[in-house]
Amino acid sequence: MVLTVFRNRVRPELKAEYLQWVARMKALAGTMPGFISHKAFFAEDGEAVALVEFESEEAQRAWRMHPEHAAAQKKGRQDFYLEFRIQVGTVQREGAFPKR
Repeated sequence: MVLTVFRNRVRPELKAEYLQWVARMKALAGTMPGFISHKAFFAEDGEAVALVEFESEEAQRAWRMHPEHAAAQKKGRQDFYLEFRIQVGTVQREGAFPKR
Protein backbone atom coordinates (compact mmCIF):
# COMPACT_ATOMS: atom_id res chain seq x y z
CA MET A 1 0.00 0.00 0.00
CA VAL A 2 1.12 3.57 -0.70
CA LEU A 3 0.22 6.26 1.82
CA THR A 4 0.21 9.97 1.05
CA VAL A 5 0.25 12.42 3.94
CA PHE A 6 -0.70 15.92 2.79
CA ARG A 7 -0.41 18.71 5.35
CA ASN A 8 -1.42 22.26 4.52
CA ARG A 9 -2.68 25.61 5.64
CA VAL A 10 -5.30 27.32 3.52
CA ARG A 11 -5.99 31.03 3.27
CA PRO A 12 -8.86 31.46 5.76
CA GLU A 13 -10.94 33.58 3.39
CA LEU A 14 -10.83 30.77 0.78
CA LYS A 15 -11.58 27.81 3.05
CA ALA A 16 -15.19 27.36 1.85
CA GLU A 17 -14.13 27.28 -1.82
CA TYR A 18 -11.20 25.01 -0.95
CA LEU A 19 -13.53 22.51 0.72
CA GLN A 20 -15.61 22.34 -2.47
CA TRP A 21 -12.46 21.43 -4.41
CA VAL A 22 -11.53 18.86 -1.77
CA ALA A 23 -14.96 17.21 -2.08
CA ARG A 24 -14.57 17.02 -5.87
CA MET A 25 -11.05 15.57 -5.64
CA LYS A 26 -12.15 13.02 -3.03
CA ALA A 27 -15.00 11.87 -5.29
CA LEU A 28 -12.70 11.72 -8.32
CA ALA A 29 -9.98 9.82 -6.43
CA GLY A 30 -12.61 7.28 -5.42
CA THR A 31 -13.10 6.38 -9.09
CA MET A 32 -9.41 5.64 -9.66
CA PRO A 33 -8.27 2.02 -9.92
CA GLY A 34 -6.35 1.06 -6.79
CA PHE A 35 -7.91 3.74 -4.57
CA ILE A 36 -8.40 2.59 -0.97
CA SER A 37 -9.32 5.60 1.15
CA HIS A 38 -9.17 9.34 1.79
CA LYS A 39 -9.62 11.03 5.16
CA ALA A 40 -9.03 14.65 6.08
CA PHE A 41 -8.75 16.35 9.45
CA PHE A 42 -8.40 19.92 10.66
CA ALA A 43 -6.32 20.76 13.71
CA GLU A 44 -7.25 23.54 16.12
CA ASP A 45 -4.32 25.61 14.82
CA GLY A 46 -5.75 25.59 11.28
CA GLU A 47 -3.51 22.93 9.77
CA ALA A 48 -5.29 20.39 7.56
CA VAL A 49 -4.04 16.82 7.16
CA ALA A 50 -5.22 14.41 4.47
CA LEU A 51 -4.36 10.71 4.43
CA VAL A 52 -4.78 9.00 1.08
CA GLU A 53 -4.21 5.28 0.48
CA PHE A 54 -3.68 3.52 -2.85
CA GLU A 55 -2.93 -0.15 -3.50
CA SER A 56 0.31 0.51 -5.38
CA GLU A 57 2.81 3.11 -6.50
CA GLU A 58 1.41 2.85 -10.02
CA ALA A 59 -2.13 3.62 -8.79
CA GLN A 60 -0.90 6.55 -6.70
CA ARG A 61 1.13 7.88 -9.65
CA ALA A 62 -1.89 7.66 -11.95
CA TRP A 63 -3.84 9.75 -9.44
CA ARG A 64 -1.04 12.28 -9.13
CA MET A 65 -0.94 12.66 -12.92
CA HIS A 66 -4.73 12.76 -13.50
CA PRO A 67 -5.43 15.96 -15.50
CA GLU A 68 -8.20 17.25 -13.22
CA HIS A 69 -6.12 16.51 -10.12
CA ALA A 70 -3.12 18.28 -11.72
CA ALA A 71 -5.33 21.33 -12.33
CA ALA A 72 -6.47 21.25 -8.70
CA GLN A 73 -2.84 21.05 -7.54
CA LYS A 74 -2.02 24.11 -9.61
CA LYS A 75 -5.05 25.98 -8.24
CA GLY A 76 -3.97 25.09 -4.73
CA ARG A 77 -0.44 26.41 -5.19
CA GLN A 78 -1.66 29.61 -6.89
CA ASP A 79 -4.69 30.43 -4.75
CA PHE A 80 -5.41 28.31 -1.68
CA TYR A 81 -2.25 27.34 0.17
CA LEU A 82 -0.26 29.44 2.57
CA GLU A 83 1.98 26.38 2.89
CA PHE A 84 1.90 22.64 2.32
CA ARG A 85 3.99 19.52 2.75
CA ILE A 86 3.45 16.18 1.04
CA GLN A 87 4.98 12.86 2.02
CA VAL A 88 4.50 9.66 0.02
CA GLY A 89 5.70 6.25 1.11
CA THR A 90 4.97 2.58 1.21
CA VAL A 91 3.49 0.99 4.31
CA GLN A 92 6.01 -1.33 5.91
CA ARG A 93 3.80 -2.77 8.61
CA GLU A 94 0.13 -2.55 9.52
CA GLY A 95 -1.91 -3.65 12.50
CA ALA A 96 -5.56 -3.26 13.39
CA PHE A 97 -7.96 -4.00 16.19
CA PRO A 98 -10.37 -5.60 15.91
CA LYS A 99 -9.08 -7.77 13.09
CA ARG A 100 -10.57 -6.87 9.74
